[in-house]
Amino acid sequence: MKAKKYFAAAAGAALAISLAACSGEGAGSEEESTTGATTGTESTESSAPSEGGLVGVAMPTQTSERWIADGDAVKAGLEEAGYEVDLQFANDDIPTQGQQVDQMITNGAEALIIAAIDGTALASQLDAAAAAGIPVISYDRLIRDSENVDFYVTFDNYQVGVQQATSLLVGLGVLDKDGNETGETGPFNVELFAGSPDDNNATFFWNGAIETLQPYLDAGTLVVPSGQTDFEQAAILRWQQETAQRRMEDILTSTYVGTDQEVDGVLSPYDGLSRGIITALQNNGYEGTVADGFPAVSGQDAEIASVKLIADDVQFATIFKDTRKLAAQAITATEAYLEGTEPEANNTTDYDNGVKVVPSFLLESDIVYADNIESLLIDSGYWTAEEVASGVSE
Repeated sequence: MKAKKYFAAAAGAALAISLAACSGEGAGSEEESTTGATTGTESTESSAPSEGGLVGVAMPTQTSERWIADGDAVKAGLEEAGYEVDLQFANDDIPTQGQQVDQMITNGAEALIIAAIDGTALASQLDAAAAAGIPVISYDRLIRDSENVDFYVTFDNYQVGVQQATSLLVGLGVLDKDGNETGETGPFNVELFAGSPDDNNATFFWNGAIETLQPYLDAGTLVVPSGQTDFEQAAILRWQQETAQRRMEDILTSTYVGTDQEVDGVLSPYDGLSRGIITALQNNGYEGTVADGFPAVSGQDAEIASVKLIADDVQFATIFKDTRKLAAQAITATEAYLEGTEPEANNTTDYDNGVKVVPSFLLESDIVYADNIESLLIDSGYWTAEEVASGVSE
């Protein structure tokens, strides 16, 4: 990961905002570093002063570089603000995450920041937190079916789905980058992928994307030759790159191989899935770049391996969610609760977890194409030019 440079920047951003009161293998893959992170039930030791109290931070996995970045950015920012931090990664194992949160409560955490693996699997832990008077901040993924979720920090996930679909339409030439229709009517063969069904965000991404694509599907501009157009058919459990690669290979074998049909584009909601999809396409004879006719594949999270593929015109686009801002907002909300006040919400209507509408703070995201990598990612300090050129984080 980006290590000290990234986390120091995140911590600085977090502190500034608080003071203002506001994997797998395949195409473009890299061996991810877990230096300084935790695995299983191992906890991190904070060297920061602890006068602010203990905050438990539960992250889902280390198989995605973005979750390593999120966890370490939240930890660095909280420590900079004077808190002791217990950061845990659960390696996508639901019982492990439950045990980690239980232990945080036992150890005296005064607040919890949780990015859930399964948004429905932490009811008993949240009950225990509520009984102990511990505020719970749901981080990026909404925790469902519990009244004991105090606040939610995330991006506008429906809009992220809209952006994913928009980038696909741009890649196909149906829209220009300003969102205007070009007059191109296709038909274009597309295949659809969705995220993990136990992640509440996956439904928001899917709904935003499909509602954007639906007029073009109805008009015949887009066609899904596999016929797999339902969320349940498109969903990839745990967002696994290898699972996406296998599904794409199965679709190619069942629908395209031996016919005169070719894939023109793929809706993918996450860069790891995108790399698996691209690998499947390459293994089945698709070559070259998007400019040469390689299928336009969308993505999300601006992972460095995929940013490199975008710069090389192999993956067409991704969605940049600046997780430094997300970490900073989680820290701001935590400080508000621990200081006896309520954090500021900018959405109090849309995020119903099945029991209550959770007050939320939504952040904005951006579409990354090859021609705006520099302005969005390099100039902001998210990645360096050298990292983009190599596809490997420093």
